[in-house]
Amino acid sequence: MALEINESNFEELVMNTEKPVVLDFWAVWCGPCRMIAPIIEEMHHEYGDKAVIGKVDVDNNNEIAVKYGIRNIPTVLFLKKGEVVDKVVGAVPKTTLTAKLDSIL
Repeated sequence: MALEINESNFEELVMNTEKPVVLDFWAVWCGPCRMIAPIIEEMHHEYGDKAVIGKVDVDNNNEIAVKYGIRNIPTVLFLKKGEVVDKVVGAVPKTTLTAKLDSIL
């Protein structure tokens, strides 16, 4: 299962890693979020040793969502060394997400 990123582990798992980070901002009630959830899980298994793949529940982690200006979900952010280098808003195909991650590996 993709890492559950929350306010207590955010610094350790996202900001203090040398690996690229993929953050899926989602909510239980969000239909398009459920559409990309299996893709995020697949990416977690495929890239597990090369990247941090995590999910941020916006309802339970509002501070993180506000920090990154998340207005629509799903939003997937791609970070390198703590900085956002790319993002995707909405449900997109797996190839779109993996291409963006591959470009920062």
